[in-house]
Amino acid sequence: MQIKRIFTESRAVSPVIGVILMVAITVILAAVIGTFVLGLGDQVGDTAPQASFTFDYDGTELTITHESGAQIDGDLVTIAGDVNVTDTGDANKWSTLGSDTISAGESVVVKDSGEDGFANGDTVRVVWTSESGSNSATLQRWTYNA
Repeated sequence: MQIKRIFTESRAVSPVIGVILMVAITVILAAVIGTFVLGLGDQVGDTAPQASFTFDYDGTELTITHESGAQIDGDLVTIAGDVNVTDTGDANKWSTLGSDTISAGESVVVKDSGEDGFANGDTVRVVWTSESGSNSATLQRWTYNA
């Protein structure tokens, strides 16, 4: 065996390792740049706001109040369910029923679509839809229990 030659040999595998590392860095860098160029990292605007709503039913009217959380554009929030609203275009939108911007303390009042008030099991939901319309979420749900 030539043990001395092993320790004194000046050739090594470092050029091969160097090439492999450079290729790996190039691939990772291309992937990161590609995600930003294609807009895959730009989906922050389509996340539902964090907000809490309370419901107060007095037997004839249901008052929905934004208790806490993010301020929300009223045009993006609708009141869904068996509710009676006016016959104008987007009558179930919060902005039509209340204000353009929903902040803590803002309320809207809706009635049941029937004449006898809400029936057992009727559900009313506060629904948020993104500006693009590609994403929606139920922010709060209320079910009448007689």
